[in-house]
Amino acid sequence: MPINKRNVLRYTAWTVLTLLVLGIAGAVYAYTQRERLLTIAIERAVKKAKRDYDLTVHIGSATFTGFSSLSVTDVSVVPVNRDSLARVDHIQVGVRLWPLLVGTVALSELSVENGFLQVVKRDSLTNLDTILKRKKDSTAVSKPRTRTDLADVAENLINNLLTKIPDDLNVRNFDFRVIDDEKQLNLLASEARIDNGDVTSTFLLNQNEAIWHITGTASPSDKEYDVNLYAVGKPLEIKYLEQRFKLKAQADTVHAELRDVDRSGGEFRLEGAGSIRNLRLNHPALSPNDVLVRRAAVDANLFVGENYVGVDSSSTLYLGEVAAHPFLKYTLPDTEAGTGKVVEAQLHTDDLDAQALFNSFPQGLFASLDGMKVKGKLRYDLIFKFDTALPDSVKFDSGLTPDGFAITQMGRTDFRRINQPFIYTPYEKDKPVRDILVGAENPDFTPLNYIAPDLKNAVLTSEDYNFFTHKGFNEKAFRVSIATNYKAGSFKRGASTLSMQLVKNVFLNRNKTLSRKVEEILIVWLMENERLVSKERMFEVYLNIIEWGKNIYGISEAARYYFDKTPAELNLGESIFLAFVIPSPKKALNHFQPDGSLQVRNVRGYFKIIGRIMAKRGLTQPDSGAYGFYDVRLRESLRQQVMPQDYYESDSLNTDQTDEGGGMDDLFDRLLNGKPDDDQKPAAQQPVEEAPAVRPTRPTDEPVVTDTVKTRKQLRQERREQKRREKEEKKRQEQETDGR
Repeated sequence: MPINKRNVLRYTAWTVLTLLVLGIAGAVYAYTQRERLLTIAIERAVKKAKRDYDLTVHIGSATFTGFSSLSVTDVSVVPVNRDSLARVDHIQVGVRLWPLLVGTVALSELSVENGFLQVVKRDSLTNLDTILKRKKDSTAVSKPRTRTDLADVAENLINNLLTKIPDDLNVRNFDFRVIDDEKQLNLLASEARIDNGDVTSTFLLNQNEAIWHITGTASPSDKEYDVNLYAVGKPLEIKYLEQRFKLKAQADTVHAELRDVDRSGGEFRLEGAGSIRNLRLNHPALSPNDVLVRRAAVDANLFVGENYVGVDSSSTLYLGEVAAHPFLKYTLPDTEAGTGKVVEAQLHTDDLDAQALFNSFPQGLFASLDGMKVKGKLRYDLIFKFDTALPDSVKFDSGLTPDGFAITQMGRTDFRRINQPFIYTPYEKDKPVRDILVGAENPDFTPLNYIAPDLKNAVLTSEDYNFFTHKGFNEKAFRVSIATNYKAGSFKRGASTLSMQLVKNVFLNRNKTLSRKVEEILIVWLMENERLVSKERMFEVYLNIIEWGKNIYGISEAARYYFDKTPAELNLGESIFLAFVIPSPKKALNHFQPDGSLQVRNVRGYFKIIGRIMAKRGLTQPDSGAYGFYDVRLRESLRQQVMPQDYYESDSLNTDQTDEGGGMDDLFDRLLNGKPDDDQKPAAQQPVEEAPAVRPTRPTDEPVVTDTVKTRKQLRQERREQKRREKEEKKRQEQETDGR
């Protein structure tokens, strides 16, 4: 060996030996001084808790009981002017030495006896407020904010959490509590153990309400877990959820598995799985009935990057007998790139056995499909991308592709029944109004060929201009709806086609639930793709059952009520007006003046827009005026019911607030405890309604006509007289309804 190389090796060996000796000396010194160092560390921690979080931390005693184990007694944590956060009589802690050498505190053992951890909410205050709202140091020098790497945050959070789970765990009589004013949840860990990788535990829910067990395997040093949660003699259930959120949730078993945690290529990745059996749900916003999911599972591969989080497409969702592959990604805004928050979602399936898919629907979710038999295969694909900085560029494509699909047996509801005469019963506030025979035996039933072309064209232009070419859904309308609702900050525009409106009215109840909306979509797909009902018959039934005013159903009643005409006699202006009132039919009379003519404000502009669209498509002649606006005259006997003009309130064009608009807002409020309805906001906070593509807005392009002749006293008298007439009309209608 050359002399120079031998010298290098000699010097290296002496350097390593010197560092080793110094390390051992330092370790020996630290060991001899560990009690004093422990006291200093505890004092610093107590002061920091008080300074930064307003927490009073008390520790009775803390002593070393072995080379790397520590015994602590009489520990309490109390926020200032709040209920106690935690208390423990005795804690025994052991740390692993090798991770400690690189600055990571990893527990090798943990024993906890007699204590509690509680979250207390009284009115709007909780005992976590001081922790969640950390004090700011007024003397600290402010530094320019830099974007936090989400991958680093996730890695630190998961690693800190997992390293605090010891290889050997022994917990006895430790109580987890949630106190929310008068509501309370107690989960007492009478015993929880990890012993040689085996997990066993017993939890008492609300004293003797239920006994829960967690069993399985755990390898904290390898970050691998496989555990099951189940109850003894009854399903898992937390009454607090029902008391607090009106959510009744039960399950037989819950399984969770963590397989791998890794950092690679700037991304933090976590691989795991979970499943649940016999999940029972009941919530007024979900379904009026109990919903039962026999089996649901997921193999999830999560990823976190510098500014994004998501679920990889290699993940798999399982529901009953079928599987799907999801992809989710949420990206933080980037001002330099000009992007806002970006949400991406995809869901794809392989070719699924159609009957297996129908068998996998949760019980109680789609009542009308119960018992349906089908054959063939189905494949579903969904692609969605939304950038909050460019809401109008939203991407939404969704489709269910059949392959040899056919219905071999109808379920609880035969959707072909509307091909024959049938009874339609409209509901008002969950009460039936009256039975309407949809068929030739009803003198008010009008066949499609006997309805004025202008009326048919105006309704299609306003409501669903692609009705005769699409297969039940208008994806462009969905995209416009998403963008409009985001910009408005609330649910202002729906995307229902005529097919969806028909199915909603004929086959489904008026419950504003998620299940009803999904069921509506499924029925429309079945009707349109299997051609169960012709487009002409669907449009004919639609025009003969929809509401056009207070207790006015069908085009024959509407034409006679407003204009004393038959549907065949309606002119262009009358047709556009009837299309105009479909979203809010009960407010139809508000748009007239006492002389029977239409108000200019918010109405004439609509006539121009609809008329121009119709003319552009060759459905009517171009008109430099207002496409029949000035030809509309309310029948004379109705004019006495017209309110003075200052009573007028503009209604929402985009949706019927009894269902699509206010109803969906109410649905999400009930699901998520969201913000109040728009009609509860001050007028100045009302969002500006965007102009939709399918159903034009009613622009206020005309000056407001004010009454400069009548005195205030006369106006007040007219208001009182109008209210009196409204009460009398309402009483009369109620008497007529009771008489039927």
